[in-house]
Amino acid sequence: MRTIVFICLAAFLAGCSEASPDRLSGYVEAETLYLAPQEAGVVDALLVREGDQVRAGDTLFRMRANRIAYQAEQAEAAASAAEKRSNDNGALAEAVAEAAANLDRLASDFARTEKLYRDGFVAKARYDADRAALTAAEARLERARAERVAAKEDFQSAQAQAGFAKQRLDDLAITAPEAGSIERIYRRAGEIAAAGDPVIALLPPENLKLRFYAPERMLASFAPGKEIGFHCDGCPDGLKARVTYVAAEPQFTPPVIYSLDEREKLVFLIEARPLNPQGLRTGLPVDVETP
Repeated sequence: MRTIVFICLAAFLAGCSEASPDRLSGYVEAETLYLAPQEAGVVDALLVREGDQVRAGDTLFRMRANRIAYQAEQAEAAASAAEKRSNDNGALAEAVAEAAANLDRLASDFARTEKLYRDGFVAKARYDADRAALTAAEARLERARAERVAAKEDFQSAQAQAGFAKQRLDDLAITAPEAGSIERIYRRAGEIAAAGDPVIALLPPENLKLRFYAPERMLASFAPGKEIGFHCDGCPDGLKARVTYVAAEPQFTPPVIYSLDEREKLVFLIEARPLNPQGLRTGLPVDVETP
């Protein structure tokens, strides 16, 4: 009798081990976007709550602007002053015009002195003095022109600084890069957030994906780009996903999804994007159809 029982049991186990499962267990995973300020500061206002649905471009939170606003005003004032100095009606433009007029006058005077000197009517000392005055006038004109060029460069630099300060001010309002749901809020109004420190976690629906494991003999059925069916509790029928990734190397079956139906010790990780992610939640167990 005992021998018969062992034979039956062995036959039963052999049958189970040869059976092909009609589904693979997996779960839903999310690629959450963590939105953070670019600079450290105080969270001034939160404009959303956890669970809210937002559109791309919606403002989610703002950082306090006092310090950067002062810097922006200072940069604007510096740019305005530099513009006044370097424009066509500015003091440096007038200095260039005066230096050019003075050079023309001294050049005319030296031309006369040179002619008189050649004719012997003017002493060499007068000739040398007028030539030195002309050389000095040329140097003054070059210096005035160089100062104006430098002032224009200073204006461009100040203008760039003002633009950068304005951009920093605009960046204090953090907007949603994509439509999605607010999953978590990590900082509240009045709290300090470091640069790059997440304040809000945003989950776009298209950032949901299925993760499951399949044995090597099934890999051909889960090639990247192929559509697959899956089921989950409380979900409508006919759900589809597109395979986007198949691991190149195998691994041991994760204990969290190990079952009697999945007896292969070595399996390959597969990821797929749901074609209609509405209603799916992070961590939701799913059953992927097998061929």
